[in-house]
Amino acid sequence: MRTVLFQLLVGRLAIGLATLFIVAIVVFSATMLLPGDVVEVLLGQAATPEAIAGLRTAMHLDDPAPVRFVHWLMGLLQGDLGQSYVNNLPVADLIASRLPNTLRLAGVTAAIAIPLSLFLGITAAVMRGTPYDRTVSILTVAVISVPEFMTATLAVLFFSVWLGWLPALSHLNHVDSIGDMMRVYAMPVISLTFVVSAQMIRMTRAGVIETLDSPYAEMARLKGASPARVVLRHALPNALGPIVNAMALSLSYLLGGVIIVETIFNYPGIARLMVDAVATRDLPLIQSCAMIFCVGYLILVMLADIVALMANPKLRG
Repeated sequence: MRTVLFQLLVGRLAIGLATLFIVAIVVFSATMLLPGDVVEVLLGQAATPEAIAGLRTAMHLDDPAPVRFVHWLMGLLQGDLGQSYVNNLPVADLIASRLPNTLRLAGVTAAIAIPLSLFLGITAAVMRGTPYDRTVSILTVAVISVPEFMTATLAVLFFSVWLGWLPALSHLNHVDSIGDMMRVYAMPVISLTFVVSAQMIRMTRAGVIETLDSPYAEMARLKGASPARVVLRHALPNALGPIVNAMALSLSYLLGGVIIVETIFNYPGIARLMVDAVATRDLPLIQSCAMIFCVGYLILVMLADIVALMANPKLRG
């Protein structure tokens, strides 16, 4: 069985690498289809055709697309993300200045959303059919139905405009205390927590209910095990695979939601950096930011698959 488990893990890794290569092709091709010309953006509308042609040659933008793709991919493999067209700075330096902010925002959101989702999902499963369970289910469906930009906009209207408790924009320039940090992170974290928690709650509830209805859980109850022991000792470990998959998918969705949230709250993260790069047609910066989001998504999905395989008792034995 351990050999089978090892083969499955190697297979997941190979699939992940192949997927990453396909994603690189898609990202590069998508950036090539963006409207506008970065050379015209840099030189302005008054630029002469000769100046435009000269700059395009200097930036290697007139090379064939396959040649540019191979050059870009080899740079990625060597850790060279290229040079920003607009800022004339290494893309790695621009990303390094913003990525910690996004990771910090995602980490705080995950630290709040995961325990909250587990608590609400497990308690709703244990008390299924009760008013508490129906309330949690209705709220999760309602949250899933609302897109993240609407959630963020409503949070601004409620907490900033009506109540005046929190700032509408999240600037990190004037953070001198823990209180300032909490005020800066409150609005983005609230919006992202709503986005990622609903699906985790639903999947946790479904997974725990399925295991609570299983024969081994029923046998544990007949032997006199307490409800808490049945849930924590028998139901939750066997529902770990589906729950971890739901968490990974929800947290990967966090990578997409953070783009909208950072834009609305003007949060200085990598998603905001990518949005600004799209506006200026800064292709190396767009490609690198997109690849970071794709790599993060693939890592989360692969980790969920690995945990689900490790949690399978038939493969552990």
